[in-house]
Amino acid sequence: MKILLVDDHLVVLKGLRFFLQTRPDLDIVGEAQDGKEALRQVEKLQPDIVLMDVIMPNMDGIEATKHIKAQHPSIHVIILTSSSDRDHVLPAIRAGASGYQLKDVDPSLLEEAMIAVMGGKTSLHPQISNQLMTHVAKGDEYDAGFHALTLRERDILKHITYGQSNKEMAAVLHISEKTVKTHITSILGKMEVQDRTQAAIHALKHRWFEE
Repeated sequence: MKILLVDDHLVVLKGLRFFLQTRPDLDIVGEAQDGKEALRQVEKLQPDIVLMDVIMPNMDGIEATKHIKAQHPSIHVIILTSSSDRDHVLPAIRAGASGYQLKDVDPSLLEEAMIAVMGGKTSLHPQISNQLMTHVAKGDEYDAGFHALTLRERDILKHITYGQSNKEMAAVLHISEKTVKTHITSILGKMEVQDRTQAAIHALKHRWFEE
């Protein structure tokens, strides 16, 4: 199996490579430190599996997964992250990820996860499986509008529900006001609402940011 490692932390990449290269059936063909670089490496290296972090600069792992699966349906993506946040889990699965593992997973189980997805199965960390069962049981209200948003857009929408101005959000998120405005325009389009007030009301009504 040809494996591409994607994580914005070098120590994680080195640790994964150190373990996986000891496995005779696994070939580490490359590494990337953000989603955009991952897309370039996928085109160049054509891996069988991409081990993908979620929170990264330039392009997050969920967006990268969407692009990979759209262009290369046969390539399997396993999310490997420290985040068990439901705002990441469901979008990752809907983006086409074949597995979702947390970074505390036993290395041998990670290898089993890769074998499983190559066999056409889904591989989920036990904590993630339990979370999804709870989600189904409670009937949590998620809809397509939420899942269409990027991680940054969700972050900004959350701050909109707090009643923050563009200037306040820019300061908190360490981005420019122009960038905030660009994200808000995208949010309104994806949610099919007229203004930020409607967006906030919709998000609150559907409990998008409740813990």
